[in-house]
Amino acid sequence: MQTENLIAIDVFCAHHNIEVSFITSLHQSGLIEITTVKEAGFINADQLQYLEKFIRFYYDLDINLEGIETIAHLLQRINAMQDEIVMLRNKLRLYESFE
Repeated sequence: MQTENLIAIDVFCAHHNIEVSFITSLHQSGLIEITTVKEAGFINADQLQYLEKFIRFYYDLDINLEGIETIAHLLQRINAMQDEIVMLRNKLRLYESFE
C-alpha cells in the first residue's frame, strides 16, 4: 500500500497539540477516514483541509462533536447547491446562445 499521501495520526496530533481521541471521534462519526497500516492509524492528506477546519471548530470555537457533524452536513449541502447553480447557469447560457 502506498503511504506517501498518508500522515500518521500520532505525528499529526503531536504537531497540532490535540488528542488522538478527537481524531478517533471524528472517524466514528464518519467525518474523516482513518487508514490502518501495520496497526498504526493514518489520515489521507486529502482530508487535511477538513480535519484542520474541524480542529478549529472544536478547540478554538468550542463546538461539540454533534455541532461539527451538523456544520459539516450543512457545508456539504451548500457545496452541492453551488455546483447545481453553476450547472443550471451553464445550461441557461447554452439555451440563451440559441436565441
